Amino acid sequence: MLEQYDLQLEQWIGEIVAKGDDDALFASGYLQGHFAVVLAELEAEDDHSAAALAEKMQQCLKLAAKELEDHDYRLVADAWQELQQRLSA
Repeated sequence: MLEQYDLQLEQWIGEIVAKGDDDALFASGYLQGHFAVVLAELEAEDDHSAAALAEKMQQCLKLAAKELEDHDYRLVADAWQELQQRLSA
């Protein structure tokens, strides 16, 4: 399942890179780093569920809210929602 999440992420990022939108590139790059860490944690914990992924990513978004300006945080949160919909499709 983790490989599927990673594949979906790579396809999603590829589509964003092709669009060339700077805000989307920033948000996807920011998420990509956190997503990689979360996947590694899930692999170590042996929990590969979508619920575990969503929970850990929400923790990352809480951190992002503290690290980022409001506008940038909104970009990242919206990008996560888009990616999450893709993962659950």
